[in-house]
Amino acid sequence: MSIIEVDKLSMGYDGRAVLENLSFQIKSGDYLCIVGENGSGKTTLMKGILGLNVPTDGKITYNGIEKKDIGYLPQKNVIQRDFPASVMEVVLSGCISRTLGPFHSKKDKDRAISNLKKVRMDDYRKKSFSELSGGQQQRVLLARALCATEKVIVLDEPVTGLDPIATADMYSLIKEINNNGITVIMVTHDINSAIHQASHILHISSNSSFFGSVHKYIHSDIGSDFLLTKCPCDDCAHLQKGETQSV
Repeated sequence: MSIIEVDKLSMGYDGRAVLENLSFQIKSGDYLCIVGENGSGKTTLMKGILGLNVPTDGKITYNGIEKKDIGYLPQKNVIQRDFPASVMEVVLSGCISRTLGPFHSKKDKDRAISNLKKVRMDDYRKKSFSELSGGQQQRVLLARALCATEKVIVLDEPVTGLDPIATADMYSLIKEINNNGITVIMVTHDINSAIHQASHILHISSNSSFFGSVHKYIHSDIGSDFLLTKCPCDDCAHLQKGETQSV
């Protein structure tokens, strides 16, 4: 079942079209990577899915979820990284349910601790957020985004500025989250790495767009021009070793 349906969507700013006539569907459990050249409309689409931008034409339909059910990890430079707060306080700020006043409910605190464990940062809950490394901060912010959802998470360039080890760790955590049933929608420039974990690719360009499985994307004209990697599927791996594909 599709939980998000984008139908003939057009979006833009100040009378200028950024996206035109875009259609695709996201099913529960999908891992979708949104790729494309700078200025192609990836961020515009992401904000549309989050309900922050209004379509100029077409529509975005939600089935079984609401916009408030979507967790969001913005780009690294959007978030102030040196504010004086503990790791636990940062993660709690992502909780939707709040008690009256400045205090969080036990349910919020339990949820925050659970998500810190998921990103392997539970031992750091009392640490100052500003004292963490970039990779550790990103994991904490991922836990914060998870506090807002049990269904869908949107990630905007989640590995930007991370070193190779922290990047691999972040991808591993995102894959674990997806394997545990949360639908992942990720905007990325690092398609050659992310493609080995995603289930679907949406490639937006000024001339044409592609939506489909990773396998179909790699073998498409737009995908083969954009990628530096080989198809990871079993059939193609056999062919790459010189074996004959069964029919």
